[in-house]
Amino acid sequence: MKIALDAMGGDNGVDVVVSGALLSLADNSELELTLVGDEEAVKATLARQEKYQEYKDRITIKHASQKVAMDESPAVALRTKKDSSIRVAVNLVKDGTVDACVSAGNTGALMATAKYVLKTLPGIDRPAIMKTLPTSEGVVRLLDLGANVDCSADNLLQFAVMGSVYAEAVDKIKEPRVGLLNVGQEEIKGNDEVKQASKLLSETELNYIGYVEGDGVFFNDADVVVCDGFVGNISLKIIEGLAKMIGLFLQHEYKRNLFSKLAAIISIPVLKRLKRRIDPGRYNGASLLGLRGIVIKSHGSASAVSFSHAIANAVSEVKNNVPDLIDKRLDSLLSEKAEN
Repeated sequence: MKIALDAMGGDNGVDVVVSGALLSLADNSELELTLVGDEEAVKATLARQEKYQEYKDRITIKHASQKVAMDESPAVALRTKKDSSIRVAVNLVKDGTVDACVSAGNTGALMATAKYVLKTLPGIDRPAIMKTLPTSEGVVRLLDLGANVDCSADNLLQFAVMGSVYAEAVDKIKEPRVGLLNVGQEEIKGNDEVKQASKLLSETELNYIGYVEGDGVFFNDADVVVCDGFVGNISLKIIEGLAKMIGLFLQHEYKRNLFSKLAAIISIPVLKRLKRRIDPGRYNGASLLGLRGIVIKSHGSASAVSFSHAIANAVSEVKNNVPDLIDKRLDSLLSEKAEN
């Protein structure tokens, strides 16, 4: 199990990547990691880690002379930074040196590079970004989250296939329920693309359950929820912002007076359990689905623990051979459409 890590990406750079890498190596004895980035910086950071000596036989350093800034244009990065840590990490997936790569770097540059280097699977027009979110009874897979602002009905169908395959392979859900995110559950609601996508999905072998409203995403209405990247990205940012706001409200209320502070002390165990259950770090690591290889995008501000969760997502995709399963399902779907 070999995975490349973009050691220079993210808001916190090499320190978080190295710490997250060591946590992952401690959790998985079959894992080997290649840290891609400025060799001197990576070596210096590793040398400061007490656990490095214990796991150094499973760590390789691959030098990359360039770094893509978080606010850099994806087109410029793709054209001018062919030796960036992102590009070198994706190249390692392309040539088979590693099984997957993980980056906390520039999302647009990562997607553009991965699409250019790895190419999309047959039958996939555009890759999609998929993330896991907690629900009242488990998790839900939501895609696309920003890779494609404008989507056709065929694109939404392809996203649904990819999400369904992932949920079946990784989550071990037999016939995952697939829904389209919409402004209502009635058939007459939605724009033309969503209505057409619904018609296409109803004609497939997928377990398509129809439209899902925004509030239903968190109450186990579906296992996979599909939308275009414009809607998905806005939804994700609203969710993240709301979670932060509720956290701040709780802090303020518990500090309001002495009684509130005492109540906070009493409720600490409950608050800790709640935090573990909805902690975004546990769900860190968005999958770039539809590529001829496995690429995981970590949140740019991820902590070491959160980054290790992104690595774990890559491990799961490798173990379950997700790209190959998507390829086979799409081939079956296209054959079915041809026969009809």
